[in-house]
Amino acid sequence: MSRIVTYSPSHTLVPTYECFNRCSYCNFRRDLGTDGWLSLEKAKEILTVLQGSEITEILILSGEVHPLAANRELWFRHIYNLGELALNMGFYPHTNAGVLTFAEMEKLKNVNLSMGIMLEQMTVTLLNTVHRQAPSKVPSLRLEQLQWAGELAIPFTTGLLLGIGETECDRLVTLETIATIHQRWGHIQEVILQPYNPGKREQWQNNPFDLQKLPALVRQAREILPPDIVIQIPPNLVPDPLFLLDCLAAGARDLGGIGLIDEVNPDYLHLHPDKLKEFLAIYGWELKPRLPVYK
Repeated sequence: MSRIVTYSPSHTLVPTYECFNRCSYCNFRRDLGTDGWLSLEKAKEILTVLQGSEITEILILSGEVHPLAANRELWFRHIYNLGELALNMGFYPHTNAGVLTFAEMEKLKNVNLSMGIMLEQMTVTLLNTVHRQAPSKVPSLRLEQLQWAGELAIPFTTGLLLGIGETECDRLVTLETIATIHQRWGHIQEVILQPYNPGKREQWQNNPFDLQKLPALVRQAREILPPDIVIQIPPNLVPDPLFLLDCLAAGARDLGGIGLIDEVNPDYLHLHPDKLKEFLAIYGWELKPRLPVYK
């Protein structure tokens, strides 16, 4: 078995933090009307500084605008323009902007090497708890995104959020659902197993996911998912490095996008890739950069 672990040298552009969803565990969103949009001029300044660096992936990560909102078309056009800008400046865009229409996904394919959305969990019970005020977190809507990405042949990332009220059975069902879709379309590159960790901005403030359960879940995921789907573990959310090593031994092979800040979990900073590389080398693992597209 390969001892290579990959990561994507990445920088995140946030078009807007405003989001019409209100997930109770979220540390990313801002209320509507309280946050401006990242201008193309400012984005170009940021990308100009990054040119010539090790950064290859530009993650365009946005709060969601309601599908019927008056500014939906402007929001989508802005996300498209950011992708086009990054692509023209020599970077590889990867967009995660929540639930999109088929037509929007088809257009974004022109300016993105890959795209993604977290499936999180397939259970509808979370609509009564952490997703009670999050209309786009209906599992069927997010599952539809994976199906459309397959029809459009978009290299895709998805994943599970762990410890938000789901059961162990729920996790396996979600993994099996992802596996079934990939077996039809062959487009899912990686599945993120993201443990919930409480942050300072959220409403929920529940206990973090029990990391002792993570290596076993990685092993189960490796058995359920097709072998060409890579399992990703965010290293900044696994503060005990021994658990990270256990996850690698269980079958995880990617550490995701690593940049200056994790916008979704801003209270949990990434180690510099050089530090991660040194640590992993001690235990016989080789850390290598990758592009947003695996094939």
